[in-house]
Amino acid sequence: MTAAVLTPVLTVALVDDHPVVRGGLAALLSGVDGIRIVAATCRQSMGEALLAAPDVLIVDGVESLREVRRCAPDAAVLVFTSSEDAESVFHAMRAGARGYILKGAEQDDIVRAIRGVAAGEMILGAQVASRLTDLMIRQAQPSHPFPNLSAREREILDLIAAGMDNPTIARRLDLAPKTVRNNLCTIFGKIGATDRAAAITRARDAGLGRSAA
Repeated sequence: MTAAVLTPVLTVALVDDHPVVRGGLAALLSGVDGIRIVAATCRQSMGEALLAAPDVLIVDGVESLREVRRCAPDAAVLVFTSSEDAESVFHAMRAGARGYILKGAEQDDIVRAIRGVAAGEMILGAQVASRLTDLMIRQAQPSHPFPNLSAREREILDLIAAGMDNPTIARRLDLAPKTVRNNLCTIFGKIGATDRAAAITRARDAGLGRSAA
């Protein structure tokens, strides 16, 4: 007779300041084979979760993650949060999270994240991975050649580099002609151009005016 293969049990502790969310996640995981909840508490009582020495610690955000890192730098931490913006994901990764998944994820996705984090993998939910990729692409792109200009000033400089006159720019941006003239004076000073022709030359040398026409 072949002996049954026992699935290793992963111990999991939950830290979330919202009791409904905490209880819901505990209930969601309680019936999963191979996972055992050893603590479910709020951030104020995080010590209880750390004393349980879980295989995976699930926390509700970056601040909780940082507290964990101060007390247990080697803990395997999965961030379970509603914050889906790329900046939050980036900060969590820098703070040492092994995984980042959004509240509302399906049970299978949460279980997969727990097991992946326990195995030393870096786990991101599909939406989270997409947002983080977008952030990395934006950061890899070169900065604007005239960083001291405002967004509106950059737009106007781009349009004069494309060969547009002031009335055309005013109509295009729905501005008063006087506003365009005032912006141009400011732009010339900021980029060190003595007149419109010099500004156009500088802008075109920097690659502006190609997509505005």
